[in-house]
Amino acid sequence: MPQMSPLSWLTLFIYFLLIFIITCSINFYKFNYTYTKLINKNQFKTSWKW
Repeated sequence: MPQMSPLSWLTLFIYFLLIFIITCSINFYKFNYTYTKLINKNQFKTSWKW
């Protein structure tokens, strides 16, 4: 069996690296965060009774 040339290994590496980056970016931007709920939860009103 003939071995693969280095150029072919380089193109395979670039190909899979691009697929990995695209997959990670899709997973990162897929989520829809609702910031209004987070802001409303973090507001505390301190009412001291003493």
